[in-house]
Amino acid sequence: MPRRAPVPSQHLFVSPSGEALSRWLEAFPRAVLAKPKELRKGSESVKNAALVWLHLDQSLPCVDQLVAIKKKIGTTRVIVLASIPDNEDALALFSAGARGYCNAHATAANLKQVASAVQAGGLWIGEALMQRLVVATHGALSRKTLRQVPEKTPQSFSEKLHLLTARENEVAKTLANGASNKEIARMLGITDRTVKAHVSAIFQKLGARDRLHLALIINGHSPT
Repeated sequence: MPRRAPVPSQHLFVSPSGEALSRWLEAFPRAVLAKPKELRKGSESVKNAALVWLHLDQSLPCVDQLVAIKKKIGTTRVIVLASIPDNEDALALFSAGARGYCNAHATAANLKQVASAVQAGGLWIGEALMQRLVVATHGALSRKTLRQVPEKTPQSFSEKLHLLTARENEVAKTLANGASNKEIARMLGITDRTVKAHVSAIFQKLGARDRLHLALIINGHSPT
């Protein structure tokens, strides 16, 4: 496949073969493609990259691949694409500086959603891993003593929660305990589509960036 001329704010896809899956180009038609060994620090393709998408080579340690790429691209945000996603790998990659982690075979619409979240300054974490982090966060917060919570925090978050309808409160609290959309739909006797609508409204009203942030808000520990 011929290389494309770099353009400002481009998406740079780095894969073992230097080729792209059709969905990647469907999402970002002007993307630039490269093999890891082709990347050069300070090159035009690197300088013009707004996001770097790293498709992992399954035969090599995932963190080593990310570290090697980051040495060449500096502070540019990296989203890792895995043909076989693994939660343990994802945790290690986030610790090493990845800003997103998703299935390499995700749809074009999903890839655009991932890019939008990361470019807005957030992290993109798969639902299974997000649930795991939310549950762990909820458990850790529940073990905190009241003396560790700033005196004014409960009131400020209580005021925020009053913005929600009764049903949105139910959904928000269930989300904060680590439930998936399907589990919430089943527990509350509503459709998945209705759950998604409630989640969207909750995030907007509370200013939550993602489910982990929502869990912190609900438990009165939202970071500033």
